[in-house]
Amino acid sequence: QVQLVESGGGLVQPGGSLRLSCAASGRIFRINTMAWYRQAPGKQRELVATLTNGGSADYVDSVKGRFTASRDSAKNTVYLQMNSLKPEDTAIYFCDADLKVTAFATWASYWGQGTQVTVSS
Repeated sequence: QVQLVESGGGLVQPGGSLRLSCAASGRIFRINTMAWYRQAPGKQRELVATLTNGGSADYVDSVKGRFTASRDSAKNTVYLQMNSLKPEDTAIYFCDADLKVTAFATWASYWGQGTQVTVSS
């Protein structure tokens, strides 16, 4: 079985910082792209950042210059450093991994359970 576990969420004041982690474990042959999504109450899930296997990152415009995604491929872990947080960043943050469980398996998407980030004074 494959598990993705996010951590690092919490309550922070506007302008503060948080660092999220997402670790993938279990039967994993290879991971391709990993990504961070978020879902605010009453809104659709939104792609926040995408990390390729080579470490290149793309971001949604609303977080550019404030969020930095990184990846430790040896640990099957991705991080999301969030600075200058705003109330509109409040959401549940999820990570997603596109991976194979064996060399002959097809690529499949696996999700974590999410971690709550609340930005409020």
